[in-house]
Amino acid sequence: MVNIGGIANVTLIAPGGRRVTGFDTGPGNCLLDAWIARHRDASFDRDGAWAAGGRVHAGLLEALLADPYFGRAPPKSTGREHFHLAWLERALAQADAAVEPRDVQATLAELTAITVTRALERHAGDTPRVLVCGGGARNPHLMARLAARLPRRRVESTEALGIDPGHVEPLAFAWLAQRRLRGLPGNRPEVTGAARPLVLGSLVRAPRNPYPESENREWTRMVANGLAGSPVPAELRCSAARSVGP
Repeated sequence: MVNIGGIANVTLIAPGGRRVTGFDTGPGNCLLDAWIARHRDASFDRDGAWAAGGRVHAGLLEALLADPYFGRAPPKSTGREHFHLAWLERALAQADAAVEPRDVQATLAELTAITVTRALERHAGDTPRVLVCGGGARNPHLMARLAARLPRRRVESTEALGIDPGHVEPLAFAWLAQRRLRGLPGNRPEVTGAARPLVLGSLVRAPRNPYPESENREWTRMVANGLAGSPVPAELRCSAARSVGP
């Protein structure tokens, strides 16, 4: 499983779930989004079209891949505090010539594809199928680059399993919440590097409602009437004001 959000990460699942591991591979969309925002006043590269029209700059790509993070063994984790525009600009300064902005975008897409595929080759060389989720799964250019670099593997979105690629991470957090409610460990030490399995997070319960049940019912009626577009009686508006306070 490859999740391409701001940072890309892989989850490696052995047949039958006998073994699970995972780690961050490096930048996913964060640099792509930041670079196009600077040069095209867009929040993201729709369909990877801008990157697809550029050319990968070999010198820049080599400078980017020289970062020690990519060679570290897992477990490991990273974020935008490491991979940001200043990091990219330092690599651009090492390039042997000025690089066109669109070619930088193409090179950043290739960086994501290379670092993900190298991680899979090193740690899951016999994996026959790669499922992609996160925003990167909706980028046809990035998906094509992953497939080109993994010719012996089937690369597809989690939609192939009936799961929207944007829903996988929320589902994971729902699972973590369920584990917390049941008092069960939510981590995998082989993934995070923790010393032992642990129950994660805090459970914060709402305080006891200090208002009478009758006022709560009136508040519910007011909200329902408002949502339905019906006029809200003045007495209910006053009750609601008392319920929520100043």
